[in-house]
Amino acid sequence: MASSEEKTYSGDIVAGSLLLPESRKIAGLLLRHVSPEQWHRAVFLDNILQKRSPAGIERHARLIRNRLMTFDDPVWRLIKEESVQTASQALMACAVKHSRLLGDFMDTVVRQHWQTFHRQIDAADWRRYLERCAQIDPGVEGWQPTTRYKLKQVVFRMLAEAGYIDNTRACRLLPVVLAPDIRDYLKEHGETYVLRCMEVTSL
Repeated sequence: MASSEEKTYSGDIVAGSLLLPESRKIAGLLLRHVSPEQWHRAVFLDNILQKRSPAGIERHARLIRNRLMTFDDPVWRLIKEESVQTASQALMACAVKHSRLLGDFMDTVVRQHWQTFHRQIDAADWRRYLERCAQIDPGVEGWQPTTRYKLKQVVFRMLAEAGYIDNTRACRLLPVVLAPDIRDYLKEHGETYVLRCMEVTSL
């Protein structure tokens, strides 16, 4: 893995991929620094995420908020106001910081493939990756096959949405050039791990 430090891998990203439209709305609430009452009204009463069930609202709102709260206003503004490409990269940076499971997959598996000119990832890569994760965090061993499969689906979809692979079928790796605003922010704030993961396929 990326380092020898003790890690705990969480499967909570199974709740959703980058969720750009929904994340733009949550970013708007965070930029306004709404009160708990305003948050509840917007998310649950007005249903700004347009989910069909209270459970779906709760699941996605919690995931997106926890993800976005890893950074602050400048990143939220990129997510809310910038192009799909830039906003998706900003969301990916949040997702990497929020989920070591995603970040380490990029920093190890994707990096190795890119550096060895093996420009395609597949389900076997994910399976071997989780085996290595379980050696570091025994809790991973207890994840059900359905959870492992759903996590692969979400992670690969995120990679596609952020432009790291062409799609979730072929899964061919693509070069990604970070938007200057994102790269500068990560450098200025000492986010070396996130930056390293985000630049894994830079030319």
